[in-house]
Amino acid sequence: MLAGILPMDGCEREALERRVIEGRICEVKMLYYVGLDLNRWLEECTEVAAHEEKLKEAGLSKCSFASLLVANSPVHVHAKLQGWGVADYKSLFSRALGLNAVFACPPEADFAQSEFLLDYHRYADGFFRSWKGNQEGSPATPNDFTFELYASGEYSRILEREWADKPESGAEGN
Repeated sequence: MLAGILPMDGCEREALERRVIEGRICEVKMLYYVGLDLNRWLEECTEVAAHEEKLKEAGLSKCSFASLLVANSPVHVHAKLQGWGVADYKSLFSRALGLNAVFACPPEADFAQSEFLLDYHRYADGFFRSWKGNQEGSPATPNDFTFELYASGEYSRILEREWADKPESGAEGN
């Protein structure tokens, strides 16, 4: 309706725009938090790479692993995301990283211009390209690195099973 493709059907443009902006700020916040998780993962990857002699020589960076995640995710990761209903995981990940490169905390509606919020995806795409362009590092490929993707609840259940299978430390000596 805002683009003029559908008739307004009695809706006031300002009210409709306000509803869209409220939804967009929720999307931006969600992407911001996804970006936080992705950045933690990228930092962990680069930390491991910095301590492994063979990987250290490869010159890997956060951007190396971001490219692996966004452009070269393993097939099983892509399939899992599709199973969760994520149709365009590349945009999800790149926009999350792009927004996280700009915002230090989740943005509130009154801290962003409505024009930004209405088209945030274009800005987020540009933020990611800019962030990626400012990074150095050799590419990481799915042939060299494998990883799994877990939802929070799924990961918690895996940890619970692992902990249940391990005897409590110090119990043998009592």
